[in-house]
Amino acid sequence: MAVAETVNNIPWWKEPTKEQWYAWWAAWLGWTLDAFDFTVFLLIMVPISQEFGVPLSEVAFVLTITLWMRLLGAVASGWLADRVGRKIPLMISILGYSLCNFIAGFSPTLLFLLIFRALLGIFMGAEWPAGAALAMESWPARSRGFMSGVLQGSWGIGFALSALIWGLFVGYIGWRGMLWIGVLPALSVFYVRRYVKEPEVWVENRRLQRAQNREVHVPLLSIFKRGLLFNTLTACWWMASNFILYYSLTALFIPHLQRDLNLSPSLAFWPVLFFNLVGFVAMCFWGWTGDRLGRRWSMIIPAAIAVPIAPIYLLTTDFSWIFLGYVLQGAFGGALYSQLPSYLSERFPTEVRATASAFCYHQGAIFGGLVPLVLTFLAEYYQVGLVIPMLVGTVAAAVSVVISLLISPETKGTVLVAELQVA
Repeated sequence: MAVAETVNNIPWWKEPTKEQWYAWWAAWLGWTLDAFDFTVFLLIMVPISQEFGVPLSEVAFVLTITLWMRLLGAVASGWLADRVGRKIPLMISILGYSLCNFIAGFSPTLLFLLIFRALLGIFMGAEWPAGAALAMESWPARSRGFMSGVLQGSWGIGFALSALIWGLFVGYIGWRGMLWIGVLPALSVFYVRRYVKEPEVWVENRRLQRAQNREVHVPLLSIFKRGLLFNTLTACWWMASNFILYYSLTALFIPHLQRDLNLSPSLAFWPVLFFNLVGFVAMCFWGWTGDRLGRRWSMIIPAAIAVPIAPIYLLTTDFSWIFLGYVLQGAFGGALYSQLPSYLSERFPTEVRATASAFCYHQGAIFGGLVPLVLTFLAEYYQVGLVIPMLVGTVAAAVSVVISLLISPETKGTVLVAELQVA
């Protein structure tokens, strides 16, 4: 009791050790730079379709394939992270997605671009499970929700950075230059290799598995066994809803502004930039809320508020309302993902944590990958523009997020332990 009181009297940022901060920053770097390399494609779909002389729906298919391939990389990385540690797959993923983006910038054909963006999807999928497990296992429980929000919210920092560079420099470097810049994240691997240590809870768990001859060789099968099955299925439903919502908000917003409203990049990047900056701040707030109201309610509340906000920026051609509405959406629909690292980490035992998080998170990417395809198809088939499909996708997905979380378990205050639970 005295120990708990002593800890609570220490400012939360002084509680983690230097090694814990190093681990968190490694995950932050990987995720933020991952976001830059992925989201840059959302901004250059129109010029790519124009250069290769193909419909926007064909370019959207490249985005879909990238999202689908994330599941393959995530499951492989999760298995590797549960077997050999979190650092190795994290470094492999950062190197991989950086190089693939760079090579994609030299694409002579759309097929070449598709192949290397698909490979980027594999390495991109590999980053999140290793990085999230590394950060959340290393971090104290008291502020895990808040730091989960800061970590996940940093996707918005990467997106904002790509939007800023696009808005200011795409006229000089073109869409190919935007991809070439994506090689720079590879430099962060040197930091990870030198400063980051494996989480103690994982190290002890692996020792116990070996000592008791109870190693989990196929963790993916374990999460579908009795005791974890319902938890796995509800986590998959929740994550699929998250992905559909996020890509209904973001995948075709820039093409809508450019193609439907004829806005220039120098004007269109402003709402995207502030959507992501506001989203980052809001995720920090919802992360703080997660440590007080619980993981579920810090996501249910913004998901519900996202519904009435959507028409504000979609059912208008007035740029002022588009800007204000989309930036406001950044605080709710764009920020309900704050608890993804903490909530998924707390829902599964140490033996299968990275694999479970990888599968549940990235199977959602399969559904998210359908969003740009389905929305562009509906827009072109019914000749209604992108607005109505985006609105329907946003509302339906937000409602689904709320329902899936209402029937899911609350994990606030969960202590991550090394003891064997499923082995």
